[in-house]
Amino acid sequence: MARDWPYHLFYVPLACINHFTTITYDMRKIIFTYLLLCLATAMMAQQDAGRLARQLLDPKSKKVFVVAHRGDWRNAPENSLQAFSNCIDMGVDMIELDLKKSKDGVLIIMHDNKLDRTTTGHGLPSDYTLAELRKLRLKSGHGIATRHQIPTLEEVLLLCKGKILINIDKGYEFFKDVLALTEKTGTTAQVVIKSGHPLSKVKADNSDVLDKVIYMPIITLTAADARQRIDDYATIHPVAVECCFGKVDDNVLQLLRHVRDCGSKVWLNSLWPSLNGGHDDDTAVELNKPDETWGWLLSHGASLIQTDRPAQLIKYLKKKGRR
Repeated sequence: MARDWPYHLFYVPLACINHFTTITYDMRKIIFTYLLLCLATAMMAQQDAGRLARQLLDPKSKKVFVVAHRGDWRNAPENSLQAFSNCIDMGVDMIELDLKKSKDGVLIIMHDNKLDRTTTGHGLPSDYTLAELRKLRLKSGHGIATRHQIPTLEEVLLLCKGKILINIDKGYEFFKDVLALTEKTGTTAQVVIKSGHPLSKVKADNSDVLDKVIYMPIITLTAADARQRIDDYATIHPVAVECCFGKVDDNVLQLLRHVRDCGSKVWLNSLWPSLNGGHDDDTAVELNKPDETWGWLLSHGASLIQTDRPAQLIKYLKKKGRR
């Protein structure tokens, strides 16, 4: 399994060395030391959800979090266990996913309201039991059926436990169910739940669980009530605010500063132009202008960047000394 590879890096070569009796004691010591360094390097490269959560909650932390939108969907079906496992292996800080509920009340991972685009099935997930959904297969980005099945939220929580942060985007209506599952799996501290609702609704719906989870509001900065929403949420001190804007003007820039002045980190999306005023992933990668995308987001206070190009963003942050 993916999580075992650092140990294989160490033990397999060591076992092979022991078969060669002609290797001197000093040579064995040198090789053994080298393998220990390899193991230490491999283990350091792996993420630790506890450390990531502490950095997320620390207002003084300068860390920039890479958030993979629907997992590593360019190399595996979106919202699949493989897509999330790939993110763990590449050192992503947080995965983003979406929820639906089966006919028999099981939370599954799926973005669309219908099964048609991403699976071999048709219609609403809520019309199928989990057993029926298990018979379907996820499609690749080219629309080809794969061997991958629709995962449940519990499976994803167990896969990611202790390794990576998890953002639940579409799934606010299942807020209490999510909390129960995270408590069952011991993953509450590494899960972030978001919604675009005003604070008054969130409190009315979920006041009893709001203080038990990391909750993050989504605010469209070009909306007429954007500043009021920021001020309302400032009363509960959210760790971060997801800020969306289709254009950049003085008001948007002022509101980005206002979010930080209120004590919250800024979450920005580089997914497509309507979310970031044209500072998107394709500009960074296809036009080879990463400074105009990720560099611009960083210069305007982004502490979390949600991307469809996680590997390239990690590489960029390393080059800039931000990782």
